[in-house]
Amino acid sequence: MAFDAQTPITLGTQRKRVPLGRSRRRLSFEKRVRLWLYLMGCPLLLLCASICHQLATTLPVLLIWSLAAVFGWMLAVSFLLEQIVRPLQTLANVVAALREDDYSFRARGARRNDAMGDLALEINTLAGMLQTQRASAIEATALVERVIESMQSPVLAFDPDGCLRLLNPAGEKVFSLTMAFALGRSASELKLNHLLTSADGELLSVGQPTERWVVKRTYFRLQGVRHSLLMLSNVSAVLREEERMAWERLIRVLGHEINNSLTPIKSIAGSLRGRLAESASSGDFDRGLAVIEDRAESLNRFLQAYQKLMGLPIPKLKPVSLVSVLERVVDLETRLHVSLVPSDDAMVRMDADQIQQALINLVKNATEAALSADAGPHDAACVQITWYKDSDEVVISIRDNGSGLSNLSNLFVPFYTTKPGGAGVGLVLTQQIAEAHRGTVKLRNVEGGKGCIAELHLPSGIPTFEGASL
Repeated sequence: MAFDAQTPITLGTQRKRVPLGRSRRRLSFEKRVRLWLYLMGCPLLLLCASICHQLATTLPVLLIWSLAAVFGWMLAVSFLLEQIVRPLQTLANVVAALREDDYSFRARGARRNDAMGDLALEINTLAGMLQTQRASAIEATALVERVIESMQSPVLAFDPDGCLRLLNPAGEKVFSLTMAFALGRSASELKLNHLLTSADGELLSVGQPTERWVVKRTYFRLQGVRHSLLMLSNVSAVLREEERMAWERLIRVLGHEINNSLTPIKSIAGSLRGRLAESASSGDFDRGLAVIEDRAESLNRFLQAYQKLMGLPIPKLKPVSLVSVLERVVDLETRLHVSLVPSDDAMVRMDADQIQQALINLVKNATEAALSADAGPHDAACVQITWYKDSDEVVISIRDNGSGLSNLSNLFVPFYTTKPGGAGVGLVLTQQIAEAHRGTVKLRNVEGGKGCIAELHLPSGIPTFEGASL
């Protein structure tokens, strides 16, 4: 049965400890050795007095010889005591250094077949073993810290009170925290209670509404106290790929079945119109057949557009001027003036046609949001494009002053749209283009303001694709 370090353990019967000795009245080791050595000198003093008596020496001579014997024995006792106590003091200093985690001290005179030498040798061996273990522990700790720091997945540790004790750089980036501020603070203060209450393997939405993370939970003990260790794995790309494949299969089946019906409908409608034209039949009947033929053709084009969405070609990467691509995108929007904030040009490896199409979709959405009825008067509509380089990626930001996004969780769901005439394809296509370039698309509402910000993140250096497919 395991107990926490802070859990008091109460036993039914309490046993008293047996004292090691009467330490208050007992003499110290040195005093006892000195006393025994003095007592051992009493027979010598008696022997000296007996010899002087047999030699019939005078009393002064007897006293002189007795004092000389006493003084000589005291010198011998001091020398013997020094030989006994000094090695013990040295060993005590070595043990005290070990207790204070200082393993550089060693006892001299360590050798076998000698009582004090054997003790010194064992203490030196213990010091060497502890030094090796400490070095291994330091290296293992440094390795663990380096691994945790280099991990792309957030790693967090909480103590039993719910206070944060460990946070790696990936966790700082995902949760927008800093170690200096976050360490030691409670989960409620950091707004991370959902992590503490989440189960192992639970799927959470962290950071961006479209980002999905799997929580892996385990436990460890630090200084006897049980801590919770959490690691988050980003499965957004995997889930989006599974979703894309599911939509691809659905569109393939629907396209096949609907086209099988649309083709004969369109053919029959055209044949009937031809025959009615020869017989000069009713105009209403002719107009009805024309509507059937026209709607069948529109529905066929609609399905072909979705089929093209699921067949995006592999991007052909080459260095392209980012400013030139943005200028072409701005020129294509004629409903309002899109302002392009000047900045340093950047050469980015990309498929210019695909990136241009992705930016056209984002600018189109921003323009429609700025011109919408909920946004206010059209003369105040504004769309602004900026770009900057952040670490090893280029970020293109498109901001509008529309009413903002109402549902951030369904942005990249195919066919989902909040616009009356929308098809729900633009953002999905933009996301696929970004992921094909090893980038991402992020959308968020303006904090403390009005409108939305769409960001296209592209790596500044992209490896050549080999056998990649969408």
